[in-house]
Amino acid sequence: MITTRNRWTTAVAAAAACAVLAACSSGGGGTGGGDADGEAGIGEAQSVGAMEEFEAGTTFRATEPLEFSLMYRDHPNYPVLGDWLAFSTLESEQNVTFSRTDVPLADWDQKKALLIGAGDAAELIPVTYPGQEVQFISGGAILPVSDYLEYMPNYTQKVEDWGLQDDIDAQLRQADGKYYLLPGLREIPDVQYSVVIREDLFANAGITEDPEDWEEFAEQLEQVKAANPGLSHAWSDRWTDSTPLGSALNVMAPTFGTSAGWGYENAWYDQEAEEFVLAGTTDAYRDLVTYAAGLVADGSLDPEVTQSDDQAIQKFVSGSSAAISGNTQELTSYRTKFADSGQADVPLRLIEIPDGPFGNYLSGSQLSSGLMISAKAAEQPHFKALLQFADWLYYSDEGIEFAQWGVEGETYTKDAEGVRTLEPTIGWNALNPDAPERLNADYGFSNGVFLLANGSTTDLLQSVMSEEIQTWTDEVLAGKETLPVSPSPQLEELELEQTSLLDTQIQDAVMAATAAFITGGRSLDTWDTYVSEIEGLGATQLIDTYNAALERQQG
Repeated sequence: MITTRNRWTTAVAAAAACAVLAACSSGGGGTGGGDADGEAGIGEAQSVGAMEEFEAGTTFRATEPLEFSLMYRDHPNYPVLGDWLAFSTLESEQNVTFSRTDVPLADWDQKKALLIGAGDAAELIPVTYPGQEVQFISGGAILPVSDYLEYMPNYTQKVEDWGLQDDIDAQLRQADGKYYLLPGLREIPDVQYSVVIREDLFANAGITEDPEDWEEFAEQLEQVKAANPGLSHAWSDRWTDSTPLGSALNVMAPTFGTSAGWGYENAWYDQEAEEFVLAGTTDAYRDLVTYAAGLVADGSLDPEVTQSDDQAIQKFVSGSSAAISGNTQELTSYRTKFADSGQADVPLRLIEIPDGPFGNYLSGSQLSSGLMISAKAAEQPHFKALLQFADWLYYSDEGIEFAQWGVEGETYTKDAEGVRTLEPTIGWNALNPDAPERLNADYGFSNGVFLLANGSTTDLLQSVMSEEIQTWTDEVLAGKETLPVSPSPQLEELELEQTSLLDTQIQDAVMAATAAFITGGRSLDTWDTYVSEIEGLGATQLIDTYNAALERQQG
């Protein structure tokens, strides 16, 4: 099972610490990108195996056998097998094989950076989140993919049809007007995370409805704790090891009018003031931290906000907590863990995201984990074919369906209405959960290497959802607004050098203080002192630089 997190902010911070960065620009417009998009041509010498006629909707098949090099993220839940149906079908139907560099998931980001930095990267480098590519740009190691969009008709069509150009310009475009990551594209925002509750324990407190807002949720947690004496805490959270309450604060933050948790970024754009502010010192951030600290003080929230996932899950399954962060995939995983412990009948529910004092906002993006291409790929005879293949696999309806579901007639069937059904012996997530085989582990499909974190059409996204999750997703999207895309200032090279370390040290200090405030290790009465400490680390300089760049950019 793939657990997807918002990696944009943390990726940028890591990238900033590694190298002199090229900054994002909001320039460009029109299909596929800015004025520089699609300008680089490909000659005959780099067109070996390419199709002469390749359009959106065309099935890609190389005109001769080709081997592409692939940096493969090897996930422990579905270790790579050379005889997967995914590989054999791509060989027989697309005339493509891979020379793989297999990298364990635990080492993925570090090994990927080392290989790229050493000039040893494979041509195809998937599972790269927006922002992670930035550290490699100045060294010239990765391809400015926006130069070659004329060879990627499926990608450009979806960007236009789904209105994603502003998102791409804001999140991906660099100071040179180009971008270097082909993102996963989603027709609808990526909404997965909320809080999973034990309905039986909530029912013991007379609670059968989801809370309207976070204040009501706090009241519910108190009631649940009182009605169930066996609970140590009503809520003991996971995904806290690298960022305190990383998922929970990230989900709450848009409804408080800030960024936090996994999604924290120092430079928060205030839409009303039309300028950047330091997120971690705003009144909105203080309100969010105060709310979480209040839960801990009331005994509703477990103060172990840096515990491991295993610890949090064990507390949930053992009955010492009644709530835990979760997502649309982990809901199934939790049910399996309860069943494995002999508690198959415990009812669980992913609650709808409550509203907050700022409103009913989501930060869900339509861009997801994507694909880098090594710059050296442009020198290969099969370069044009590689672009066509990537465009077909990651962005055509046919390619995405293949990556998600596999081969019709072998792993799934499809009826006249287009409804897909997995073969009864094959399971994935909530589909056929008791089947002896897994679609990813035994066949290589529904695999983040080839699916770009479920970047897909609405139809395909919903095709692998249970009815319960489809309903939850529809209700969340119908009841929430997505925060508007923020402008992305264009920082010059000297500015980047000056701000990269500032950004990292300020964020580290904010995260440490956040954990201390929430757990009671530091009194919220010292908030003004904390703000002064952050200022002393260069917060004013950092934000002034962003605002000056934005003003310069806007002319």
